[in-house]
Amino acid sequence: MDQSTYDRGSLSSETKNSTNDDQEELDLNELIPDRKLEHVGVKYDDYFNGDIYDDSICRFEQDWEIDPKERPYLNHIKSVSRAWPHLRYLAQWMEVTTSPTKWQLLSRLPPQRLSEVREERARRTEIAAIDFVSGQPAPIIEHITNPEALAACLDKPAAPGATRLYVVEDLSRDVVEQLGSKLDIDPLFFREHINDYTWYNTRDPWVELPDLDIVSRSRPYFRLMYMQPRYFKTRKSFEKAQRQAGKFNVLRRLDADNEHESPFDDKSATVALVRSKASLWIRPASNNQQAIGVLLIDPSITEGYPLWRGYRPFRNAPLPSDQTTYEVPPRTTLFRDLLFWIQQTPQQDIDAIENNPRAVAFRILEIICAEWLTLSRYITARLGQIEWEIERPEWFRIDKQELQRESINFNMSLKKLHTWRRRLPVYRAMVAETRTKLFPDHAPGSNRQDCIARLEKDFAIVASHYDDLLSRTERIAAVATAVTAIEESRRAIEQNKTLGRLTYLAVIFAPLSFVSSFFSMSADLAGLSQTIWVYFCVAVPISLLVYLIVDKNWTNNLQGAYNKTKAVKGRTGIFDSKR
Repeated sequence: MDQSTYDRGSLSSETKNSTNDDQEELDLNELIPDRKLEHVGVKYDDYFNGDIYDDSICRFEQDWEIDPKERPYLNHIKSVSRAWPHLRYLAQWMEVTTSPTKWQLLSRLPPQRLSEVREERARRTEIAAIDFVSGQPAPIIEHITNPEALAACLDKPAAPGATRLYVVEDLSRDVVEQLGSKLDIDPLFFREHINDYTWYNTRDPWVELPDLDIVSRSRPYFRLMYMQPRYFKTRKSFEKAQRQAGKFNVLRRLDADNEHESPFDDKSATVALVRSKASLWIRPASNNQQAIGVLLIDPSITEGYPLWRGYRPFRNAPLPSDQTTYEVPPRTTLFRDLLFWIQQTPQQDIDAIENNPRAVAFRILEIICAEWLTLSRYITARLGQIEWEIERPEWFRIDKQELQRESINFNMSLKKLHTWRRRLPVYRAMVAETRTKLFPDHAPGSNRQDCIARLEKDFAIVASHYDDLLSRTERIAAVATAVTAIEESRRAIEQNKTLGRLTYLAVIFAPLSFVSSFFSMSADLAGLSQTIWVYFCVAVPISLLVYLIVDKNWTNNLQGAYNKTKAVKGRTGIFDSKR
């Protein structure tokens, strides 16, 4: 592919649902690398740099390649990628400073702007170093905003007896380099976090294949996938949110729920499901090392609103007799909300971290569980609307055509239903994977009662909700199939009746037409006045004869009438004899 194909630094596209003819300039740095870009006039190819089967060096790798000599972790990834090819994608991500497929967009920027964008993305740092000290009422939090401060913090040991957790919002090349080299982290931990794909094509070089359990069970890290539903009042607001996601270093996309329009929705509003991940790496304490954890979370989309204004606080409301003060979560970004709830960690949960370092992730697990519950309520609402559309189609008529409205509405309902039939198994698998990683089989006799164990029932409730939703979807599909069959049968009966009427008309008028045509062969029309009676004498018997030939049931009808008459006479005779 010729580099000249990508020679423009910005493109213009008409803004959808715009009230004027103004055009909005698209910043290539804000675009999400996706095939949907074709719809706004931006040329894009998933495999511009080759596919997974290419043996030679990638076509544009030399354009973004950087010197790994001063980056030992990147150099290590490149060296082991020969034996572990899936790590090659992480090395490309670090060099591009974002998803490698986005290079075809970034490379169109002017050289100076491209250098500035890559530098900003490479140094992006938003980290909180949190020390949990047993016996202290609250954790100690230090904010880190540049790679140099991160390196200094990693070199500085935590307080004696403390467990340190690094909460990282978004990832960047320099952050991965510092964390990976100084904490000796498996590169696969970062590799699993940078993408959001739920399925793969056969050519995708970014595919994440599952490992055998015997290989992965001993890994000190895990990755959780979940969905964040958000509400956008206007289409422009949704597009702004997409541009915010395009600025992330990690690939995160929004699945717009455009198909599910109903009379209860604002026509200009959009509900989108944000694909999200959270990854936790733990190094347990040893004789000469303190326990350390790294929690990777996604940057937040601030445009729009969390669906239904987001989850409820993770505590009961104070009673009128309770005069203690309380703080309010910021509700701005996931990073700030998570830090707020970590600061609210009770003493017993801080003490539990010493025995179970995974307990440092308790608050993010609460948030993930709450997001799953919110999404289940949303899907329940949409499935209820689909059931109403099937039961009461007149309530949901859409101004598209005057004819066959019921058929149009029913087909749209089935389309909405198939969306959830496709998504729900994916969501259920995400929840099942979360439960497997958080709550592995315990040894016989073990009775762990820390904060993580207390969440097991909440995730079991979430799993049961998605099992029920999937079953409900299948039941609706079965009902819809039955309704479709009944509707088709009803239409077939109506069509047969219509054809029957046309047949009877043809049976009556065809013989009449034949006879009239036959008699009209005479050239002396005046002479027909004396023989017109012949027409009726011939046409009527012929029409009756043809009708009897066409209607094959006349003999059965005649036999039925004869049997009824015979039965009536029989009953009359019995009555007379009794008298």
